[in-house]
Amino acid sequence: MPINLKGRSLLTLRDFTSEEIMHLLELSRDLKAKKRMGIKGDLLKGKNIVLIFEKTSTRTRCAFEVAAFDEGANVTFLTNSQMGKKESVEDTAAVLGRFYDGIEFRGFKQETVELLSAHSNVPVWNGLTDMYHPTQVLADFLTIMESVNKPLREVKLAYIGDARNNVANSLMVGAAKMGMDFAAVAPKALFPEENFLSAMKALAAESGGSILVTDDIQEGVMGADVIYTDVWVSMGEEDKMKERIDMLLPYQVNMDMMKMTGKETIFLHCLPAFHDLNTDTALEVYEKYGLKEMEVTDEVFRSRHSKVFDEAENRMHTIKAVMCATLVL
Repeated sequence: MPINLKGRSLLTLRDFTSEEIMHLLELSRDLKAKKRMGIKGDLLKGKNIVLIFEKTSTRTRCAFEVAAFDEGANVTFLTNSQMGKKESVEDTAAVLGRFYDGIEFRGFKQETVELLSAHSNVPVWNGLTDMYHPTQVLADFLTIMESVNKPLREVKLAYIGDARNNVANSLMVGAAKMGMDFAAVAPKALFPEENFLSAMKALAAESGGSILVTDDIQEGVMGADVIYTDVWVSMGEEDKMKERIDMLLPYQVNMDMMKMTGKETIFLHCLPAFHDLNTDTALEVYEKYGLKEMEVTDEVFRSRHSKVFDEAENRMHTIKAVMCATLVL
């Protein structure tokens, strides 16, 4: 039966079936090929899209804007609205739904993106909240499909680091939906929330996948096709830097860890990454704590294993697929 996602919001991949996720990934691949061939698109011609950003962004903003422009849409980048200040999220959603065909939100509370969806009457896309980052995971899975020569259901993905953050949550959801073997490797203090983990294990059991949560690095990464990490401190948690360094330094992705998999393994990171001293934040960390590399070493980041810039590019192609599928196709 044909898959029709028109009018749907993307708030979390928990709301989508494995078939619907694969449909988005296959559409992403088709749209990527079209762009590579220089074919100008018009699928979103006449559509108006608003991007609401509470958190800073490079990839998410650029990916949404370029994806929209590629297919003929108009975009408003909104950072100075009255939403949550003089006007409720509900009222803002009702107004924006009269002006725009689709709304993207990148911010803190999952509740905010859910309210926007509930009261706007147009598709709403989660560009990142504290709980989920679904557009990132679509890009991750497209990159795995391109770089690992096996179906997703046969892939083992090991996530290393803070296993409670939005990227870890969304990877676990996506892996459970697609029947993948997923390992979250973290210190016990950063294990996922128990109710969420139980739900994901049940979902994985239905799809033929598996979920492992462990503080044992070798157990977690053995046989992994993909090693994935993220920054140790998320936006809004900067005061926890020392605490996270102490907990997560043993979990730094380095070449020794890559070799522990026992096979050729790709490395992914949602970016930005603290792999050298070429940023203000990295220099501050070095001056305070003497650490030149954080969640991943420069050696791994720049190695043949690293697919991070393919992954970053794929944000654009997968976001384009989400917008086209939910607005017109």
